[in-house]
Amino acid sequence: MAKAAKSKAVGSKTEALKATKLPARRRKAPPPPAITKDNAGEALGFYRQMLLIRRFEEKAGQMYGMGLIGGFCHLYIGQEAVVTGMQSAIEEGDTQLTSYRDHGHMLACGMDAKGVMAELTGRIGGYSKGKGGSMHMFSREKNFFGGHGIVGAQVPIGAGLGFAHKYKNNGRISLTYFGDGSANQGQVYEAFNMAALWQLPVIFIVENNQYAMGTAVGRATAQTELYRRGESIGIPGVQVDGMDVLAVKAAGDEAVKHVRGGKGPILLEMKPYRYRGHSMSDPAKYRTKEEVQRVRAERDPIDHLRESILSVGVADEAALKALDREVKDIVTEAAEFAQNSPEPDPAELYTDILVEV
Repeated sequence: MAKAAKSKAVGSKTEALKATKLPARRRKAPPPPAITKDNAGEALGFYRQMLLIRRFEEKAGQMYGMGLIGGFCHLYIGQEAVVTGMQSAIEEGDTQLTSYRDHGHMLACGMDAKGVMAELTGRIGGYSKGKGGSMHMFSREKNFFGGHGIVGAQVPIGAGLGFAHKYKNNGRISLTYFGDGSANQGQVYEAFNMAALWQLPVIFIVENNQYAMGTAVGRATAQTELYRRGESIGIPGVQVDGMDVLAVKAAGDEAVKHVRGGKGPILLEMKPYRYRGHSMSDPAKYRTKEEVQRVRAERDPIDHLRESILSVGVADEAALKALDREVKDIVTEAAEFAQNSPEPDPAELYTDILVEV
């Protein structure tokens, strides 16, 4: 009898574990919706947002070359569809953070272009008062928690934000971006494990731009299907075309539904393509110019969306040119503000160090 009771108890425990630890499933990315008259406004919004990021980054590159921006500067050109699509899938109050390739994420979450550019130039009008530079900007108002310079270090922080949301039971989720190079970092897997164990509301987004800091994924990674990295601990994964903003939005909507529904974390592998070097100091000799030109000609996210908008007839050339002029004016104003804003007083070195409670 005792033996039977023990066997039954063990069986019950095993069944309980099975109930709480479902195996991860590789999911197929949902098909992107077609552009119609009904979603024309959203499509035009995507076009404007991606164009703003592209033009802003191009201007930042110019200003870096002129010596107006110091330190490291990592441009987001080619990857605009990822953050634009994901931003449209979340709600106010959701938190997000990323690595040092962060300018596009800041603009997408509504941070002012003048404040972002002023931080790049190290001026007091910047979001970190000129003390953070390109890689370290934050906005409590927009729930943007950085900009982090250490490879992969933001991923545990993103899991921590998810823990805070669950602890407070506030219905919010954490968007945690990282790159394909970070995917091999140990702390990333520690964060995965904790998020899976505690069923945290986190969407892990690996932006696989295929070259990390300069080494192709296939040369540095044994498992190149990065969306499968959470399988062993029950985190489902989805691979998404990161050059198609509508595909990103569709996958983002499903991921948000999964996480906000209390089903735990999910991993999205976005596959965009980084046009520029890892940073402004990288000549990118590890790939050919022909390869970059081919991707730009065949898969550019902005050109692709522009062609779709024009072919469906939701806007004409004149309307798109007007958007382009509007965006250029915003970027020009931001650049002028960044150059005219004063440098921070040396006393600023001693501010924003401790939080008084």
